[in-house]
Amino acid sequence: CSPLKLEISSGKLARFADGCAVVQLGDTSVMVTAVSKMKPSPSQFMPLVVDYRQKAAAAGRIPTNYLRRELSSTDKEILTSRVIVHQLFFLFPQILCNLLAVDGVNDPAVLAINGASAALALSDIPWNGPIGAVRVGLIDGEVVVNPTRKEMSSSTLDLVVSGAPRSQIVMLEAAAENVLQQDFCHAIKVGVKHTQQIIQGIQQLAKEQGVAKRTVPKLFTAPEQIVECVSFQFPSFSLEKFPEAECYEIMESFNVVLKEVFRNLVLNEYRRCDGRDLTSLRDITCEVDMFKTLHGSALFQRGQTQVFTDLPFFLFFILLKNKNTKSIIRELGHGALAEKALKPVIPSEFPFTIRVTSEVLESNGSSSMASACGGSLALMDAGVPISSPVAGVAVGLVSRANSEKNGDIEDYRLLTDILGIEDYHGDMDFKMAGTNKGITALQADIKLPGIPLKIVMEAIQQATVAKREILQIMNKTIAKPRASRKENGPLVENVQVPLTKRARFVGPGGYNLKKLQAETGVTVSQIDEETFSVFAPTPSAMHEAREFITEICKDDQDYQLEFGAIYTATITELRDIGVMVKLYPNMTPVLLHNSQLDQRKDFKKTRKSPYRLSIPFLPNEQVKYFGRDPTDGRMRLSRKVLQSPATTVVKTLSDKSNIVVGGAIPEPASSTS
Repeated sequence: CSPLKLEISSGKLARFADGCAVVQLGDTSVMVTAVSKMKPSPSQFMPLVVDYRQKAAAAGRIPTNYLRRELSSTDKEILTSRVIVHQLFFLFPQILCNLLAVDGVNDPAVLAINGASAALALSDIPWNGPIGAVRVGLIDGEVVVNPTRKEMSSSTLDLVVSGAPRSQIVMLEAAAENVLQQDFCHAIKVGVKHTQQIIQGIQQLAKEQGVAKRTVPKLFTAPEQIVECVSFQFPSFSLEKFPEAECYEIMESFNVVLKEVFRNLVLNEYRRCDGRDLTSLRDITCEVDMFKTLHGSALFQRGQTQVFTDLPFFLFFILLKNKNTKSIIRELGHGALAEKALKPVIPSEFPFTIRVTSEVLESNGSSSMASACGGSLALMDAGVPISSPVAGVAVGLVSRANSEKNGDIEDYRLLTDILGIEDYHGDMDFKMAGTNKGITALQADIKLPGIPLKIVMEAIQQATVAKREILQIMNKTIAKPRASRKENGPLVENVQVPLTKRARFVGPGGYNLKKLQAETGVTVSQIDEETFSVFAPTPSAMHEAREFITEICKDDQDYQLEFGAIYTATITELRDIGVMVKLYPNMTPVLLHNSQLDQRKDFKKTRKSPYRLSIPFLPNEQVKYFGRDPTDGRMRLSRKVLQSPATTVVKTLSDKSNIVVGGAIPEPASSTS
């Protein structure tokens, strides 16, 4: 468990809000406020608004965008807001979470959940709380509660557990690296145990505050007369019998009857509205390699949920496009869950980045889990060497409460592979994904004030059985990744470029690399001083790139210059800083700097342009070669050393063993100085 204490305080900040709490762990502090209208609204839609924002000032920084201010919510902020929303199904206030300080060690997201619980408990807003939340990690086989950022980097589990009084569970959200079922269940139990300590602290704080809860009338209760009429005269029901009834009263009456019929069918007859038993899956069909031009593609159909996934090798993240949903928040949430399911099986050393797009073409039950299944099929179709196939399923709950025992659940049924109506009229949407070995992602949205730990453990077991059955069906279509990628797939090759050739390879201002990308679509990135990675979208583009690289580097491949040798240089251009020379015809001109042109003292002092010093240049001048600069690979040439009256030792290309002293050529067996 984290050695730091979680502190909750109230009464100092934001006192005009209905409720306010500041939660602190280490040096990270989050302030959460809760407000709600005093008068009921005539609208049938009662929104719950949760806004979680991370401020740069909380970390002692200035925003790095152009306007230097916080802009619209980021994906992480939206997903954190969703996590908080899942705790508050029965509430309709506005929850604002402001980060006051962030130490970079402790995660503020869990603090925001506890802050929302405390703010509501301290307000007069009625609700079914309080709740408590902790983050649970699994490090070297040991469960760690509220781990630090550094500890989470080595954790194989990232689990958020929200609990209610009496060790009930309100919400679960997890990303795992193929964690075994028994280890996962143990982590949940440890998390629930620690949530009870937080709940007791909030209850004690609310007791000391002593705020009475307001009474909110039920505005949308269906009239009993209309409900009875719908129940007994459903086929022949007529609006003429209730001419003064409001539209929402008729709709609510039908919903009440429909929900009652649905739940009784499940609880009493162990049957579901589509005729399946409680643990049966819908019919599943799978197809891969839908289009030859795509690097990977798949079509996953489960009942009336249909998902088409395609995969280009570009950037790894899951983008879920739900054609039946207009809410960007829902799209982000489902996409993030599918990404959690697939990411652990992607090899870290895979040379390509990946983008999996899931198009939900039909939706009637758990499109996010269908996206995980379709994404796994598309990855294998593309030849991505995933460690194991991944499948996901949603499990539902229908329960009956005992009004004489504080609303405790006295009877319940778990439903495998739920439909949309079973999610709508049921009590839980429990989504779990993983491999045959373990769990990679889990999200449990519970619509009751809390459910016992026993039901959660049974749901995990039932989802595990269904997951393995789905994997067996998927394996009939494709059981493992293709041995090789498709012919139109991208290629990556490494090119070794010595320092002596790097300037020639890159070109001035990166000109050669930019030209290569513009003409062939190939991108080149530097790995280290002498290694470049070449990425080509197709094999033909890689072939063009090889020819281009060979062409621009061929000059230096034909000549091997010798250190200390004298060469005849052809002057091609005069510049302010020196002259450009070539040592052989197809060579790229190199600079002979002013400092290496002449021995004259006035030239050394002024370093003026050759134009102004009247140096009697000939079209061809002798220069001495001193190898390459070790930092940038440029040639080091000098003209002035050949003008020195001191004794010099020169090796020529014509007679490399001769020693030249003052211009005389001695016998090979002797030398003078």
